[in-house]
Amino acid sequence: MINRFTLQNGIEVIAQPMDGVRSISIGFWVKTGSIHETVQQNGSSHFIEHMLFKGTANRSARDIAMLMDGIGGELNAFTSKECTCFYAKVLDSHSELAIDLIADMMFQSKFDDEDIKKEKAIILDEIYMYEDSAEDLVYDILAEIVFKDHPLGRPILGTEDSLKDIGAKELIDYHKAMYKGENMIISAAGSFDMASLKECLEEKIGKIPFETSAIEEPVDPPFHVGWAHRYKDIEQVHINLGFEGLKFEHEDAYALLILNNIIGGTTSSRLFQVIREEHGLSYSVYSHPSFYEHVGLLSIYAATNPENIGAVAGLMLETLRDIRNGKVEDDEIFRSKEQLKGSYILGLEGTGNIMNMLGKSQLMSGHIRSTEEVLNKIDETTPDKVRAVAKQVLDANRMALSMVGKNEEVVAENIYKGYVTHMNQETGNEPQNH
Repeated sequence: MINRFTLQNGIEVIAQPMDGVRSISIGFWVKTGSIHETVQQNGSSHFIEHMLFKGTANRSARDIAMLMDGIGGELNAFTSKECTCFYAKVLDSHSELAIDLIADMMFQSKFDDEDIKKEKAIILDEIYMYEDSAEDLVYDILAEIVFKDHPLGRPILGTEDSLKDIGAKELIDYHKAMYKGENMIISAAGSFDMASLKECLEEKIGKIPFETSAIEEPVDPPFHVGWAHRYKDIEQVHINLGFEGLKFEHEDAYALLILNNIIGGTTSSRLFQVIREEHGLSYSVYSHPSFYEHVGLLSIYAATNPENIGAVAGLMLETLRDIRNGKVEDDEIFRSKEQLKGSYILGLEGTGNIMNMLGKSQLMSGHIRSTEEVLNKIDETTPDKVRAVAKQVLDANRMALSMVGKNEEVVAENIYKGYVTHMNQETGNEPQNH
């Protein structure tokens, strides 16, 4: 059963005890990511994530690492477009220590000038590493196209230019503005006594005072279409199609998840079977939806040798056109629904997965669906609804294309324009000017 309570300083806690486990996973979620940053602040949320591991008023960075290693626990963090999460997984006997450690990191960090200088160099290396990874780069380029000048289109890590002017004052000011009660959620799952957990959280965190001030929410991003190519002297060409998807709490989100399984979400999906298994043209081909708070994106990715890019793009077009035109059998949709239910249930077996589900759902939507509710939503999604979502989402007039490789730029342009023309011919739509 999911339990909820609010600490005296306004932080909401969602906790789910679990039988048959000896561990607890606890996450401290902050609603701050690249979407909340200005151009000058770009990368600040991720930078702060790094800095909170660099030492506090009470512990050095070495102390933090040794303390968690000494109890065999896991301590980590991640920053996304819309949130930052610090989490730990420990034996239930060490839960108080884990809470004390994360609270210390989040609210007593030093932001030392020398540490900031060192960590900035590390983050720059991380940016260069992403630049070297064509698969990551082609996704960043796609986001730049579809979200254009909106913060959602900016990289989570920031850029070399944006990091130059970020120092201790900028990080401390941003931390103070975003790390406060009304902008945070704590989620926990595993082995714990509810009364003891509440008492510990009140003692370690609930007494921390926060200034009350409004946090400006980003405006909803419009979806832009177009194409972009980045030359890179590498062996493969990476192609990424982006279609306007659905937001996190959209009523048809489950239909899109079912559709994604059919397109490229599994090894039995159409794209995987056709492009990899039947034609042997790509080792890596897949699709996945991204559900943001106010908008969504369906991405379809493949990597192949330059001489095969035309064939891969043609097979992708043919497959997507068939699916958009309703050529999806009921039994294919049934199998996709069963796969989705199975992966969802199996994913709830670990304390970490449940902690993630609780925290993200509460932070992004303020609502947590029960297992039965999720399974019912999947079961209630009809084949006609899946086909309707396919027709809506796989719209060439709401599509962007990014490409990375040593092929000529005109290849990307021709593939993009060919998709728009041919998909509209099949559906009877008039191509739009972009």
